[in-house]
Amino acid sequence: MKLVPLGDKVVLKQLVAEETTKSGIVLPGQAKEKPQQAEVIAVGPGGVVDGKEVTMQVKTGDKVIYSKYAGTEVKLGEDEYIIVKQNDIVAIVED
Repeated sequence: MKLVPLGDKVVLKQLVAEETTKSGIVLPGQAKEKPQQAEVIAVGPGGVVDGKEVTMQVKTGDKVIYSKYAGTEVKLGEDEYIIVKQNDIVAIVED
């Protein structure tokens, strides 16, 4: 099964949360904060959305940072994804 986003939507797969702090303290599951960094899995076609022309600026494989409370969480099989609007993505992470 495959997710195909429409319009200005982007499918993200959240990157794994850190399990230890910088000082070496191991965090239990509930104390781990969800990372706001994710990898782009699929990108919608853009086009006219709500009367405005939208050009997609992210592509599959990009690592991005997105707004903390953005998106819709979806589970397909064992994998969990987040579907967000492109303007909920605040930055592309470059190596």
